[in-house]
Amino acid sequence: MLQVTLINYTPEPEKTVAAAARLCYSPRGAVEIMDDFTPEKVDQFLGRLTQMGHFSPTEHVTFTFAIEGISRALSHQLVRHRIASYSQKSQRYVKEDNFTYIVPPSIKDKPQALEAYNRAMEEIRAAYQVLIEVAPKEDARYVLPNACETKLVATFNCRSLHNFFALRCCERAQWEIRELAEKMLAEVRKVAPRLFATAGPSCKVEGVCYEGDMSCGRAPLIQDLVKANKKETGE
Repeated sequence: MLQVTLINYTPEPEKTVAAAARLCYSPRGAVEIMDDFTPEKVDQFLGRLTQMGHFSPTEHVTFTFAIEGISRALSHQLVRHRIASYSQKSQRYVKEDNFTYIVPPSIKDKPQALEAYNRAMEEIRAAYQVLIEVAPKEDARYVLPNACETKLVATFNCRSLHNFFALRCCERAQWEIRELAEKMLAEVRKVAPRLFATAGPSCKVEGVCYEGDMSCGRAPLIQDLVKANKKETGE
């Protein structure tokens, strides 16, 4: 079962971001700004940042997640988000002779498919058992499947998380990483609701879709809106 726990984050993340942004427009230092920054001022400045599209101050705060019960297929997608730090259970050093594995819903719901899937996993387990007796773990792992369960710790800054949520909370994202993104978003909203109030896919945040022909249809396509706007303005 996929589990996400927010194990650490920058203290007072919203105040830290607001103070960093305020510093850009103030002769005062960050410590002095932090001392007299009331919640009302923090709210006001975070709203102004969003309006201005000034998101670089959000890079000053980070969030660290413990993630368990995911597949190697998911972790291969996750590390494509390069502005983040990852520590993952190593198949080179950790023996996987009794590995657990993730079953996609589309397979779990079909008895015949599930039987074939489970049988394949058992065959891989048996092959791994043979290999681990004659080869080092770093070589025996070559036979392990993408379905193999893994655990990791991931740290993102706030700006990188917004990008992650925009892409991976989308209906077109693969089901497992979409579930992960939704759980991560729920976690950070508990500690920084204002910073992540507008986080999520563009269809929800902006009311438009950038997916083109691959759109799920939840929101109008951005190119269609651009064409309509040009027609109205005569451009």
